[in-house]
Amino acid sequence: MVTPFRADGGVNDEAGVALARHLLDNGSHGLVICGTTGEATTMSDAEQGALIALMAAELGDSATIVGGAGSNDTRHACHLTEQAVAAGVDAVLSVTPYYNKPNRRGIVRHFEEVARAAGGTPVILYNIPSRCVVNIGPDLLAELAQIEGIEAVKQANNDDLQLIDGLYVLAGNDDLYLRTLQIGGAGCISVASHIVGDEMRRMWDEPEHREAIDASLREVYSTLFITSNPICVKAALNLLGQDVGGLRLPLVEASEAELAEVRAMLERHGLLSPAHAG
Repeated sequence: MVTPFRADGGVNDEAGVALARHLLDNGSHGLVICGTTGEATTMSDAEQGALIALMAAELGDSATIVGGAGSNDTRHACHLTEQAVAAGVDAVLSVTPYYNKPNRRGIVRHFEEVARAAGGTPVILYNIPSRCVVNIGPDLLAELAQIEGIEAVKQANNDDLQLIDGLYVLAGNDDLYLRTLQIGGAGCISVASHIVGDEMRRMWDEPEHREAIDASLREVYSTLFITSNPICVKAALNLLGQDVGGLRLPLVEASEAELAEVRAMLERHGLLSPAHAG
């Protein structure tokens, strides 16, 4: 889920709860709070903890709440994990340590410590080499699956999409969702579900229609990623009347050309009437 911000740059709790309820009413089984799409990297620990706790308290009885808790500093990742667990999340999402490029042994030790900090709350690994430089290949994922408490992987590497013994596999990119379901994966941690949640849910509920639905959504997927996420999905939500505000630097709001592409996509997909495109 994106993190709504107020005009002054602070976290907009009211808009966050409203958006969360909208997502759950429109197909989502659960929510990831303070992940990449939620701009966690520019939120303070206190902001992250408060927003995760708010969502767990408001919606934890009706949805799966996953708290983002990743860092390239193992001590910090453990702190964020403990904070999310204390807030009452159902699972934590922990990204591969980025920038410092740990070797295989370092990755294993990192996630051993994260799993220990989670204290039995399930840990979802997040493999996204395009952002982290380091890839967790299938053989290493299989090794990490042996760590008690590590139960799933959000896979955002198209080349390595496969089932892993001991792990639930979740698509980390919307364009991997169909393939993930086809191989027996557990679902998708999605960006597009912000605006086409009902259709993404139908792909889960209606196996016989998955390919056709996916084909109809390809333009949605690609348009939301014409520039760095979550720039375009926030632009789309604001156009659709969801008050999610702007972004925190170094991310900037969509340019006029990007906004025009987003608007055109929403119109073509029947989500925004040209008469009200504003």
